[in-house]
Amino acid sequence: MAELTQPATVLSITDLTPHVRQLVPLAKTRKILFQPGQWVSLQLPVGIKPPLNRAYSIAEPPSPAGQLTLVFDRVPNGIGSSYLYGLKPGDELLLSGPYGNFLLPLSLDRELLLVSRYTGLVPIHCMLKHLAASGALPQSTLIAVGPAGDELLYHDELFALAAQHPSFRYTPVAVNGTDQEIVEAVLKLLRPLVTGRSKVMPLLSGVKGFVRPLRAYLMEAGYDRKEVKTETYD
Repeated sequence: MAELTQPATVLSITDLTPHVRQLVPLAKTRKILFQPGQWVSLQLPVGIKPPLNRAYSIAEPPSPAGQLTLVFDRVPNGIGSSYLYGLKPGDELLLSGPYGNFLLPLSLDRELLLVSRYTGLVPIHCMLKHLAASGALPQSTLIAVGPAGDELLYHDELFALAAQHPSFRYTPVAVNGTDQEIVEAVLKLLRPLVTGRSKVMPLLSGVKGFVRPLRAYLMEAGYDRKEVKTETYD
């Protein structure tokens, strides 16, 4: 059965960083039931052959009212992000979903190793808030990469979460370079967490040039491909 495409009203818009915006829509036909880590598809009335379909991960756990929290960065000359940046509260969108299998493991019997690049943090943020709210935040480490200090998403919130939960460690990394340079910076932090230790549960999220080399490293370190959950958005 085809997924329902339905209108949604934009409730609020918030700038999270100089180049990242949060958009909160509320579906008008049917509440979207999703799991942390999933995404929805927006059908935007732009492009050569509209609609332009764009996928956006959900940043906050399910709410009683049913609104969704979507986060996106402004891509230079990007048709989709330029359109979204022009929206205001009260405007309408068409969306469908949820989709995706980037989900928390059913059994949290090992330490979580969460690694994200820029807006790849969005689905992981949703997972962490869900776990913290449920009172079941396991031993977990988050390595979150941003292109600059003022572009580290949820930075203050994650520091506060680490202060409140001794089981959670937050490691922010501000680096702007090539995919290879960024991967090398992350590998320096990743190796001590993997080498000579019991296996963790890795979840990697970001562009392919970031995620794929990290997955390859983990597989070389003895992880099966299925043990490394990944989400890419390019």
